[in-house]
Amino acid sequence: QVQLVESGGGLVQPGGSLRLSCAASGSIFSINVMGWYRQAPGKQRELVATITTGGMANRADSVKGRFTISRDNAKNTVYLQMNSLKPEDTAVYYCNAQIATFYRGDYDLYWGQGTQVTVSS
Repeated sequence: QVQLVESGGGLVQPGGSLRLSCAASGSIFSINVMGWYRQAPGKQRELVATITTGGMANRADSVKGRFTISRDNAKNTVYLQMNSLKPEDTAVYYCNAQIATFYRGDYDLYWGQGTQVTVSS
């Protein structure tokens, strides 16, 4: 079994910062792309950022210049540093990862349970 556990969400004022973490655990053989998505009330889940094993990052236009994605391959963990937060960044943030386990050679997509980020004064 594989689990992704997010942490670091909370309430922050506009202009503030938060750092999200997502740690993968279980019978992991290999992790490919890891990413962050978010879903605001009444809206579809949308891509925030992704990062490859080698560190190549992709970010949504709405967060460029404000959010940074990074990962620690030794810890099977992906991070999202969020600066200059805006009220429109309010959403549940989910991490995902393409993971191959010791039991199955193909990569499957796993999701975390989500963490709430609220930007409000």
